[in-house]
Amino acid sequence: MRAEVGKWAVSLARAGLVACLGWTAAAQAMSLPRRQVIAITRVTVIDVERGRSSGPRTVLVDDGRIVSIMASRHAHVPASARRVDGRGKFLIPGLVDMHVHLFNLSSHRPPNDWSFPLYVANGVTGVREMRGDVASMPWVRRWRKALDAGALAAPRILAAGIAVYGSSPDDAAHRVDAAADAGADFIKVFSELPASHWHAILAAAQARSLPVVGHVPAGVPLLVAAAAGQRSNEHLMQAYEACSSIETPLLEARGGLAGDALTARRDAQEAQALGAFDPGTCRNVARSLAAAGQAQVPTLVLADEDSLAQGRSPGTDPRWRFLRADERSRWERFLAVYTAADAALAKQRWPIARRIVSLMHEAGVPIMAGTDSPMPGVYPGFALHEEMELLVASGLTPREALYSATLGPAQFLGIADTSGSVAVGKRADLVLLDADPTRDIHNARRIDAVLLDGRLLRRADLDALLDAAARAQAR
Repeated sequence: MRAEVGKWAVSLARAGLVACLGWTAAAQAMSLPRRQVIAITRVTVIDVERGRSSGPRTVLVDDGRIVSIMASRHAHVPASARRVDGRGKFLIPGLVDMHVHLFNLSSHRPPNDWSFPLYVANGVTGVREMRGDVASMPWVRRWRKALDAGALAAPRILAAGIAVYGSSPDDAAHRVDAAADAGADFIKVFSELPASHWHAILAAAQARSLPVVGHVPAGVPLLVAAAAGQRSNEHLMQAYEACSSIETPLLEARGGLAGDALTARRDAQEAQALGAFDPGTCRNVARSLAAAGQAQVPTLVLADEDSLAQGRSPGTDPRWRFLRADERSRWERFLAVYTAADAALAKQRWPIARRIVSLMHEAGVPIMAGTDSPMPGVYPGFALHEEMELLVASGLTPREALYSATLGPAQFLGIADTSGSVAVGKRADLVLLDADPTRDIHNARRIDAVLLDGRLLRRADLDALLDAAARAQAR
């Protein structure tokens, strides 16, 4: 009976799956309880789309899906169901981080599977992996398979992309084909791409029915990228220039540059671009972006990277214990080279970033929550709550911030028929909260339970998951 209600005993079959897939020590501590019929009774259900709450409701889950949502006085609960008392609690869809990194392609370190329990414990049941390569795709497939089998407590990888560069436009187009053949869900582009390569990537990706997302290249105007079909822009790349009164001369000064020279010129111009921020220009840009439909993933939480560098030693943060040793070393190397000039630029950047997000939101630009985890200072899972709070500080309502981390991502990814809201027929990726997040977004942190693929993890289970992850890093 204890195994059926979700304690941490693991069957030999599932343990064998974990072993054959070759997880690290941290990942081997992360199995899930079995699926069962679950009835969350007398709970208030949050409608993230319309901003309404309904309750009391009894939400019945079976075989990983929501099978009924009924007024509690009319609900029939099977005798075999595990009841979860939802009185005074609030049910939301599982949260989605739309910008994470599970691979370390530049440093050639092992994948970041150490981050999985941090996501789950924070109610993050889905992620968009933003930079893989052809060799990464088998890892993604194994993780997805293990989650489906209950062998791995991890967020669902809703989409995984491959970054494409190329020595020439033709080579870049060929690399798009290779990424498509490897099973990439999208193509990721970066700032250093020359415009010619970027255009070739867009054309090749369109031919393979793959979306292109990522950094608007440093030589391409933001509105040109949106009109050409780049579906999302990350970190407000080129937005600072577009929202300034000097975008044209800034980009003209980058003419003919590519690679590191292009991004170095852009970085050298950042203070100038920020100093020329113009709200009227930005308002017009935001209207055009809204018309084009390009989504923005602003990753405002990257301000924590600057806060980390300017503040206390990272080892004093209680979450430090969750980081793998090589990740701690990476953060420490970042701190060692952070300068006073970096701090001054950060102080200039982040208020303007929030103002840009506010203007974009007012114009109807799709905003999605993402974190760039695990950048220094950005703790996986925890950071998504910080991002939602920053979005509220930038003008979104708490309900809109929740939307940016639930139904908005589902609609963007084309999976809203199965994910993103609490509705019959959808996946039982859910978060049960002790307080109403539409009144105060900080309440999204008050997690009583997480349902991951219909598998129930209560608060004690989530705490045990984090403790196991910390012990794995201490070995």
